[in-house]
Amino acid sequence: MSKPTGQPIIEGKNLVKDFPVSSNSLKKSMMRAINDVSFKMYKSRGLSVVGESGSGKSTTAKMIAKMYAPTHGHIEYFGRDIRTIEKRDDLMKYRQGVQMVWQDPFGSLNPTHTIFHHIARPLLIHNKVSKGNKKELEDTVYSLLEQVGLIPPKATAEKYPHQLSGGQRQRVNLARNIAVGAEVVLADEPTSMLDVSIRAGVLNLMEEMKFEREMALLYITHDIATARYIAEDLAVMYVGHMVEWGDTEEIIHDPQHPYTQLLVSAVPDPKKSIHEKLKGNKGEIPLWTPESLGCPFAGRCTHATDKCRTQLPGITQLSDNHFVRCYLYEN
Repeated sequence: MSKPTGQPIIEGKNLVKDFPVSSNSLKKSMMRAINDVSFKMYKSRGLSVVGESGSGKSTTAKMIAKMYAPTHGHIEYFGRDIRTIEKRDDLMKYRQGVQMVWQDPFGSLNPTHTIFHHIARPLLIHNKVSKGNKKELEDTVYSLLEQVGLIPPKATAEKYPHQLSGGQRQRVNLARNIAVGAEVVLADEPTSMLDVSIRAGVLNLMEEMKFEREMALLYITHDIATARYIAEDLAVMYVGHMVEWGDTEEIIHDPQHPYTQLLVSAVPDPKKSIHEKLKGNKGEIPLWTPESLGCPFAGRCTHATDKCRTQLPGITQLSDNHFVRCYLYEN
């Protein structure tokens, strides 16, 4: 795949996020959920963030959405530090441009309102239709539902969320993103609660939206197999650290970090013998704090040295669009 060009819509720079944790002592304890994470998102291009639960994927998305403020580092939106976006009008514009798709399609819609209400409300809030023009509002709502494959649109609009399947509800959420003209969509495991048979349809719809509407897409998942089908770029996270990132196909076909190699080897492959799967140590996943040292994967890595346990590896560039944090590739 080609290397991204032009100005990024979203850019995260050296992000750190700490959270307080309960402690019996008087001293305040902190957990480091994100540590020195940087990334870029471009129009008509997807970035898949892959990792297991607790790796910091959702925290990263919530910082982009201004739900959390970084402890250190910052995020830029078309070159502007989003910490400076404070006035109501500026915040409205930012939230219009940066939209979330939540993991739970059953909890993301208000059960007391019709689907028509869910689509009409953002159109009215963001002045996308003329207030008082009922026909324009109806036509726009029906058009949006049709664009996301909810047909017949009028019948769908009259229904309540409980009358739709999980896949249909996620399509409603995507219609709301289109309604406000979102430039960035943050999709937090949007298909993990859906039946396998309908996941592909939702992924295909997001792929179409990305190109047709020139959206930047952040796709969060624990499944590296689906990550490759929706995003040109891939970032692998482990305990709050990006351990490998760059071109999706290059990383999938030639993973370099030991953790990425484990993820790729775990993907079911009928051509692969069970004996071919890589194995790592069974060490526990560490709880990272501001005082933690070394590589977070050192306790499970078969290549780990004393240096790995005491110093965090720097970034090594392997190609035009392939980076890794691992001492195996220094020099």
